[in-house]
Amino acid sequence: MSVNPVKRILNDWGTITIACATMGLAPFTPEPHILGKLRWVAGGAVGMQPLDWFDLFLHGTPWLLLLRLIAVEIFKKIKTP
Repeated sequence: MSVNPVKRILNDWGTITIACATMGLAPFTPEPHILGKLRWVAGGAVGMQPLDWFDLFLHGTPWLLLLRLIAVEIFKKIKTP
């Protein structure tokens, strides 16, 4: 039985790491875009438009996938002695 290609991509450390380093941080100057969006949300998200929320989702997805992959690996280690 073959592994679903989507599952394979979502569980591949290399793919997720590259996604975080590129899409998760782009554009790189003057600061990573995701940091600016997170600061905006932390400051109350005053003035954020729907496009800004979509942008946050777009740049944040690789980081959420990385957190998911870390959690999966931790639970695997806890489950198997």
